[in-house]
Amino acid sequence: MSTNSLVSLAGWYFLPSLVTGYVQTALYAIFIRAGDPKPAPGSPAFIKHRRWIQITCIVLYLLYTIYEADYQLLKEGDFYTLLNVPHSADDRTIQSKFRRLTVQYHPDKASLADKPAYEQIYIRLKLARDTLVDPAKRFAYDRFGSDMLSWQKSTTIRDFVYAGLQQLGVYYIGSATGLVLLSVLGYLKQGTYWRYFAVGTLFVIELYTITRPTFPLVLTHVLNPILVRTGFRNPYLPYQLISLLRKMTLTFFIAMSQLGPLLQDAQQTAQAAASDGSGGVSPKLLDRLDGVTAAADQEITRLMGLELMPFATEPSVARDLRSTIKEWLVQNTVRNDPEVKGAVTRVLERRRREGEGQVPVPDNRE
Repeated sequence: MSTNSLVSLAGWYFLPSLVTGYVQTALYAIFIRAGDPKPAPGSPAFIKHRRWIQITCIVLYLLYTIYEADYQLLKEGDFYTLLNVPHSADDRTIQSKFRRLTVQYHPDKASLADKPAYEQIYIRLKLARDTLVDPAKRFAYDRFGSDMLSWQKSTTIRDFVYAGLQQLGVYYIGSATGLVLLSVLGYLKQGTYWRYFAVGTLFVIELYTITRPTFPLVLTHVLNPILVRTGFRNPYLPYQLISLLRKMTLTFFIAMSQLGPLLQDAQQTAQAAASDGSGGVSPKLLDRLDGVTAAADQEITRLMGLELMPFATEPSVARDLRSTIKEWLVQNTVRNDPEVKGAVTRVLERRRREGEGQVPVPDNRE
């Protein structure tokens, strides 16, 4: 797995969760008027809103990763776009276009400052021409991209197909092993069947693409004609379509891991609300809350026992504790009682008057 794939994986697992909190806060600030109560954290409404916001963030990030993969392919370009010829161009058209471009970018016609850049362009133009005018290399380039340039021992179409099948086998054996290992470790609990189905389908598509003498029908009759007619982007080569499908498959796997639990929780909550009228609170959630409360009660009892353990072995310490607790109860409970405080105030007032020589006023409440 490449570094870009690892970065994409990390983004999938952390970015939507981080963004969800900020988006929820912003939406509450926009759609809830100032002074109106907002759903409290942990309430059913808050959890429901957070779930659907997170689902939306994941779907948008899914679309972004697909767009990013396509943008990278478009940015890298290919030999056809470099020579500005269509995919169906013959050798004469390619040679003619190469001669025109070399007249423009030949290093001998560049200034001293621009000569290194012109040399790089000229080398790449020559490499593109040499690859596309060779039938075997052109066949391999269309299906494997620039990776085939490093296959020095391959000279015929049969050699290139054999080398491509070796790389294909390594990729899919590694992918299947990774899926099985993650399933055994318990990381892929949602949609296991669909993951294996997607990998198998992609393998069949790639195998068909690299072993046929023509482009796949989906490119020649559906996708590329639409792109040419709309001018949205340059037509796809088979290797570009395979690269994009691999990226989409990886994105699909991670989306299932992220969206599966969220959609399942939403469905269970809706079913529970419809069946028992609990207001959207799942019975499983209530049972879990009861379990957490019982565990917290046990933990508090255990901690209290540990704190009081020294007093159980020392009678003098226990007596001091009882006297301290008694004094604390007197100070904080008895004396703070409104009736006690009123009686004390009246007694102090009577004593003050007697000290001043005044006749005490009888109080029937005493």
